[in-house]
Amino acid sequence: MLQMTTGKERVTVIGAGISGFATALLAAKESASLLLSDQGPISEAVKDRAYAAGIELEERGHSDKAWQCDLVIVSSGIAPTAAPIKEAKKRGLPLVSEADYVYPHLKARLIGVTGSNGKTTTTALLAHLLRCGGLRAEAAGNIGAPLADFAGRELDYLVVELSSFQLHWARKLRLCGALLTNLAPDHIDWHGSYEAYVAAKANIFSLVEDGGWGIFRAADEEVLTGSLKETVRRCRLAWDDRGLSAGDLLLAADGASLLTGDGSRCLFQREVFSLPGRHNLENAAMASAAATLAGLETGSLDGGLRSFEALPHRCQVVGIVDGVTFVDDSKGTNVAATITALTSLEGPKVILLGGKGKGESYGELALAVKAEAKAAVLFGAEAESIAEALCSVGFRRYFIEQDLARSFDRALEEAESGEMVLLSPACTSWDQYPNYKERGRHFRRLVEEKAHGTGKP
Repeated sequence: MLQMTTGKERVTVIGAGISGFATALLAAKESASLLLSDQGPISEAVKDRAYAAGIELEERGHSDKAWQCDLVIVSSGIAPTAAPIKEAKKRGLPLVSEADYVYPHLKARLIGVTGSNGKTTTTALLAHLLRCGGLRAEAAGNIGAPLADFAGRELDYLVVELSSFQLHWARKLRLCGALLTNLAPDHIDWHGSYEAYVAAKANIFSLVEDGGWGIFRAADEEVLTGSLKETVRRCRLAWDDRGLSAGDLLLAADGASLLTGDGSRCLFQREVFSLPGRHNLENAAMASAAATLAGLETGSLDGGLRSFEALPHRCQVVGIVDGVTFVDDSKGTNVAATITALTSLEGPKVILLGGKGKGESYGELALAVKAEAKAAVLFGAEAESIAEALCSVGFRRYFIEQDLARSFDRALEEAESGEMVLLSPACTSWDQYPNYKERGRHFRRLVEEKAHGTGKP
């Protein structure tokens, strides 16, 4: 059972990642003692700051000292089946999530954003729209700025990206509104099943306060029913108006509209939003609807939509060389994300696929490649598995290369003017890169070398 801390207590924070350390810094200010404990090594930068703040550290395992406390704060990435969670429960220690611990220290209305794909773009765009509308708003959470960094800051809105891990643990967090961009299999190894993963995502709506609102795809409504309270105003998104009603979002190729009792009201025209793909149009529609529910007039949205720039590694155009467009979607680390990129981006494509897998089947990916790509170049640990899936659907225009650089060279040979080279690997980067960002940066460097004539022909 999750409990909140009261008074001066001995506190242990499990997990010394970015958000865990930020939470530890906050907790150290009001705790009798604070121990930050991590199963792995702790960076020297964290050690220096922790010692300066009077935080005791232990790394490469959790000693008995970790359990000599009154409260355990759990970093969001710690699975409920992890050994420290079992140990804390066995000892009867109260557990609280990072988000629940930090929440009482926040001085802003919170809007939560989650989803299998698109949540970071939607979070950043919504915060941008609110700021452009004259409100004090920031993006926080899984987007890279820990919630604890905003403790005590006076803001109108804090737009919080919430992962399925964070939502699994969240109980006390309260939101004035919530957005769920989409649902597709991901992080099954952490949650144990797709059903448990969906339940964690759906928990975002149980955190919405009475009178608040929730935005989601009409196609996902059935699996969300148990989490959608009657006191929460629903706004469903769809590409046709069948089953929609007043307050819902209707998308079309030329823009987005909010349905009203006697027709519809235009949110924006497609021409004002430059990010490519149908999926980004969905992200823009959800963010725009949320901005209006937060109090902005629809007429004030255009400026923010026009000025918003694509986030790195998310269907980001990184160059056009000899008429070939290069798109970095290195953040496409699961099958659903890559299928979305393939089907949303128009025109002939050569796709770069591979890396370290998440245990997913590649059957649906193979069908999407067959329908949307002229060729595929495969690299990394999953190259052979993806090749087998492509063969099974009759797609044989694929090439297996050792790494991204060689794959890039092969893609150059296949792509022609007016076509696209798309890096959307459907896998993590961990077999060859520390993270998806480094993989994306490498891709961009390869494009720049080609543009300046220093790369291979």
